[in-house]
Amino acid sequence: MRYAFVILLFLIFFSTYSQEIIFRSGGRFVLGTDKQRSASIGTGDLDNDGDIDVIVANGRHWPGQNLIFFNNGHSTFTVSKPLDLIEDTSYATEIADLDNDGDLDVAVGNDMAPNIIYLNDGKGNFTRSGSFGADYSPTRNLKIADVDMDGDMDILVTNRGAENEICMNDGKGNFTETFHFGTKDDSTIDVDVADMDGDNDMDLVLANRDGQQNYVYLNNGKMEFTQKIPFGTGSDETRAVAVADFDGDGYLDIATANIDEPNVIYFGSKEFNYERSIVFDTDKSASYSIAVGDLNGNNIPDLVIANVNSFNTVFLSINKGNKWQKIVLGKEKLNTYDIVLADINNDGKPDILESNSDEINKYYINLGPPVKTDN
Repeated sequence: MRYAFVILLFLIFFSTYSQEIIFRSGGRFVLGTDKQRSASIGTGDLDNDGDIDVIVANGRHWPGQNLIFFNNGHSTFTVSKPLDLIEDTSYATEIADLDNDGDLDVAVGNDMAPNIIYLNDGKGNFTRSGSFGADYSPTRNLKIADVDMDGDMDILVTNRGAENEICMNDGKGNFTETFHFGTKDDSTIDVDVADMDGDNDMDLVLANRDGQQNYVYLNNGKMEFTQKIPFGTGSDETRAVAVADFDGDGYLDIATANIDEPNVIYFGSKEFNYERSIVFDTDKSASYSIAVGDLNGNNIPDLVIANVNSFNTVFLSINKGNKWQKIVLGKEKLNTYDIVLADINNDGKPDILESNSDEINKYYINLGPPVKTDN
């Protein structure tokens, strides 16, 4: 009787805290066959045909060809073309309707070269329309958001070792006015935008490298980010951040992807001090990117981590972010600079796309839990 009770407890624990989910990849689930220095991926319906297309930013420190991949509606990308005839040192790309004409445009961030806007004609044909931010900055990442909440999309530029920028949209896709955030010495690699303190304006969450303190910069409602709240140890090598309410308490939390140290979630609270934390990834890998989304359909945010010279990983949230189940993606140790979630096959589940340096860019179709049978 005692042993039966122990087995019952084990089964209850296993069913509560263990989950299964299948990610399918293969030789057709790739973005071309070239091995370039890919640094970033942007996703969206670029040709307005109802499925998700992809832009890959290539080059990093060296000029490379940025590419568009068009979804054929059957989960594969069988048509591609260059975004531009010019090759850039591209580190980042983001997709949004920048000129408010109803189609998706493209912003590209380049290292020590002008950052470029590409406007869409509505059919996936792009015209180089202008630049944004400082012309020759060490840009590492972009974030598109309506920071001033005026109804158009602005662009945040993170510059490693230089001042970060918020490039304000005039509503027509022109970015002539620029605000700065952080300090001139910041080694900021990533930024997320969210209302962290619940006062109905957009705040900034910074990921800093080179042993610098990570901060939340609070907006005073006038696009002034003078009040800052630290999170982390103060000497982390943080490459990326993602914001979500992981524990469901109504306060936004911060997940970090770190280099050569564990990855950590810092929980928000009414005190906004981010003192409570949990290590969700104990590996001390070089984590370069993080994505958040509901991968298993339980309305709780999960996490995906991109690693360099290691396996990429999925972390499924269990018990409101207090426990996490790890799933390894693929069978190769890659140098993945960016990882994103998008519904490639229109089945309502987010799939995973990798931007790999010196390796083929791959993606994984989310098949959900395995089908149960009576056998």
